[in-house]
Amino acid sequence: MTKSVVLASASPRRTALLKQMNIAHTIQPADIDESPRDNEPPMELVARLASEKAQAVKAYLEELQAMTDDKVILASDTLISFNGQSVGKPEDKADSKRILTMLSGKTHDVLTAICVLDNAQQQTQVITTSVTFAALTDEQIDAYWETGEPADKAGSYAIQGIGGEFVVSINGSASAVIGLPLYETRQLLNAFGVVS
Repeated sequence: MTKSVVLASASPRRTALLKQMNIAHTIQPADIDESPRDNEPPMELVARLASEKAQAVKAYLEELQAMTDDKVILASDTLISFNGQSVGKPEDKADSKRILTMLSGKTHDVLTAICVLDNAQQQTQVITTSVTFAALTDEQIDAYWETGEPADKAGSYAIQGIGGEFVVSINGSASAVIGLPLYETRQLLNAFGVVS
């Protein structure tokens, strides 16, 4: 039986990465509350959000009676962990400036969780990548905000875009920082019978 992949995300970056892997898929964004729970560690938060996205899409497909045995749902979530605290998307320019000033000249972890499920099983994995930033000036941060790029990105930057200019080094999966770890995603999908 050929398995079909449903991506529980509207992220164009995740779609592009799946296409790069030659994995055909349909897109069904998940609408969930992404608020952290009280004192929830970043690792637990990112794993829970990826799992909840996958579950939400599965429930939606079940309502439509479209969750067949040949469907595999892939969900992912990415956030920044800095000093044990979760850093998500900036609320506005001031928040973006706060985040980038905090990350300036330091190393942070990018946590990307992937969750794959079908009618029989579910598996979630978290990949950690360490990213070291150069020291940023206020002028650089202001100019970066004006590009529009940081507004909807975890940690207020895109490594595959202009934000890549701030990155001194990466230790781990570069594609995970963009939103989908290629190696681990392939392994997990293969375990669920998806081959491309």
